[in-house]
Amino acid sequence: MPKKLAKPAARKPPSGTSSRAPKMREGRIPLGVNDAEIEVEGGTAKLTNLNKIFWPKLGLTKRDLLQYYLDVSPYLMPHLKDRAMVMKRYPNGIDGGFFFMKRAPSGRPSSVPVCAIEHGSGNVIDFPVVQHVASLMWVVNLGCIDLNPWYARCDDVYRPDFLQFDLDPVEGTKFERVLETALVVRDALDSLKITSYAKTTGSRGIHVYVPIERGPLQKQVWTFAKALSHELLNRNPKLITAEYRVAHRPKNHVLVDYNQNAWNRTLASVYSVRPKPAATVSTPVTWKEIERGFRMEDFAMKTVLPRFKKLGDLWKPLLENKGRTNLEKFL
Repeated sequence: MPKKLAKPAARKPPSGTSSRAPKMREGRIPLGVNDAEIEVEGGTAKLTNLNKIFWPKLGLTKRDLLQYYLDVSPYLMPHLKDRAMVMKRYPNGIDGGFFFMKRAPSGRPSSVPVCAIEHGSGNVIDFPVVQHVASLMWVVNLGCIDLNPWYARCDDVYRPDFLQFDLDPVEGTKFERVLETALVVRDALDSLKITSYAKTTGSRGIHVYVPIERGPLQKQVWTFAKALSHELLNRNPKLITAEYRVAHRPKNHVLVDYNQNAWNRTLASVYSVRPKPAATVSTPVTWKEIERGFRMEDFAMKTVLPRFKKLGDLWKPLLENKGRTNLEKFL
């Protein structure tokens, strides 16, 4: 069985950071240096290779990525706390390849807690948890461009507190079809008196989330999402597909991917930068914006902060106890 969120025993901080790295006040990462130490909520964050280019065509560096996450942390952090983090590392930027890393490395700072999750094989994996800004900086400094948190909190990893639909266009399908599909999903949920929220994936599609009361097991949440997806397919066969074999997916259709609710699956979190050429961001959007239409590139790392400051956290309802759907009555 999974253990509750645990803080590891104190250990010697990792080596490799210059002892001459400058320190700064919370808020800005210094320019003109390759390594730095910053004081943030949760302690000191040691940052390395700040000048490394992560987006070659845009000239954006690792420092730019870290600064974005530092700036957006007031909106992002509540959505990451108490959840295991699956690390997808791009240590050399978007063109340098990536690898997944689940187990928290032994050399992590003593301030980074872990979430122990037992998998089917009986193997227990200690995932890191982004519990404060210092641990956020640590994860991003490892080269995690986007952040992939668990769908349930660490005190009960088998019981999600949201369900999700990943709307993914078949290759060659226009983005307008994705927006149309999102509205179909919203209307179907509305007919069941289920409130939903949308965000861009930052890649090609839209994520639709439903905050739910904790209770149903992960397999039950998946079963509901599958049933609804197939019902939408039956009603909209010229728009929607549920075919997982890529070669068999019909052209000009949108996959309503319910399998992201399956065990051990994760999606890029809200406010995550994506490893795409335009440095796009997974951004909360209103249903009116989806009705009007927009481009994925409208929401990029260098442009979204004024939007967030103006609108606040559009996904705050996913953090609140009130207004959550009791999914058990549909099971």
